[in-house]
Amino acid sequence: MPLSRPALSLGPGPRGVQDARRWVVDTCHDIGRDDLVECAELGVSELVTNALLHASGPISVRVRGTREHPRVEVHDGSREVPELPVTEPLDEDDLLLTFGRGLGIVARCSDAWGVDIEEDGKTVWFAPAARPAREPAPGVVTGEPAPVPASPGVEEMRIDILGVPLRSFVEFQRHYRELRREVRLLALAHESDYPLAKDLSDLFGSLERDLRDGIGADQIEQALASGADRADLRVAMPRPTAATIGRFIELLDLADAFCREERLLSLARTADQQQFQRWFLSEFVRQERGEGPIAWQDAAVTRAPSMP
Repeated sequence: MPLSRPALSLGPGPRGVQDARRWVVDTCHDIGRDDLVECAELGVSELVTNALLHASGPISVRVRGTREHPRVEVHDGSREVPELPVTEPLDEDDLLLTFGRGLGIVARCSDAWGVDIEEDGKTVWFAPAARPAREPAPGVVTGEPAPVPASPGVEEMRIDILGVPLRSFVEFQRHYRELRREVRLLALAHESDYPLAKDLSDLFGSLERDLRDGIGADQIEQALASGADRADLRVAMPRPTAATIGRFIELLDLADAFCREERLLSLARTADQQQFQRWFLSEFVRQERGEGPIAWQDAAVTRAPSMP
């Protein structure tokens, strides 16, 4: 028999995630599908959080399909296609750490999933699995996404980032994803108490495309797959982008202040993390000014205390 429960409208902030999770869990119990609770709860939490962070309202959740094949759907007002899942398997710790995974968690908690682009937004749906899987389930995207406006021609330049320690870069990625998510949720839930959180969140958002497209992440992934410890990155990017990325240094320092004041769950960066991130991001700014590249190992030597 088809499921015909009305959709649940969700409010902003963490409360929306909690309401969606509770509602979907109760629905699974009501239709006698306790075996799907774990994956349904994980999947809907990720979808609603992603909608709150990256899309626009109104946001709603509903369960459709049948008792034998229920389908959880989250609708939002954005026609942009969400970040699609990566294909490499996750270990158990990564599965529980859902920060910044896009649809990766959903794809591993479902037998099937998809994105339907509609005139008034999009619906992301998944059929909960009985247990999480290491490999993502295949998904399908239908409909026409929102057109991307053409960028005017700008001067591109080459940036060489030499001797990047891959472990430090991966830690940088993970720290940023956790931080970006927490700052956004703080801004959504407590904007009046922490207006600076909204400013910080907006700045993160404005830099997000530059950071995603311009820091050589694809080259890092290839180096990791080859088993290397370090990598030289060769990046071509618009000159204004290289200068803009320098603002990220200031944002990270500001976020550290939030962490030290215990407004965020994330820990402030260690001295080693600060050194790596400052070197990495400063290379874009320095080379945009016409200076030559400084490899990580050479920069590390200049920072080391002199021996007696």
